[in-house]
Amino acid sequence: QVQLVESGGGLVQAGGSLRLSCAASGRTFSSYAMGWFRQAPGKERAFVAAIGWIAASTYYADSVKGRFTVSRDNAKNTVYLQMNSLKPEDTAIYYCARHRSAYYSTKSNEYAYWGQGTQVTVSS
Repeated sequence: QVQLVESGGGLVQAGGSLRLSCAASGRTFSSYAMGWFRQAPGKERAFVAAIGWIAASTYYADSVKGRFTVSRDNAKNTVYLQMNSLKPEDTAIYYCARHRSAYYSTKSNEYAYWGQGTQVTVSS
């Protein structure tokens, strides 16, 4: 059974930064793509960023491109989301997820395992 545990959320002022971490259990972490999604109050869960099994392969939603950076450390079974220049509209619960394959996608139904989420609140 794969478990994903997010951490690093919190309250930050607009323009600030946060770094989210997602620690995964299991010995095959490096073989799978990982994604970050977020869900704001009253909205559907939305894709944020993803990284393939090859760490150089990344993809971002237009809304976060240039501000967020996804990375992974396969030795630590951990994926990160560095969030800079945060805006109030970034406020949401952030979830990490493990894809069914080594290649990422933006579709949530292609991710097999999900963390419990971590709250990010950006004040204006």
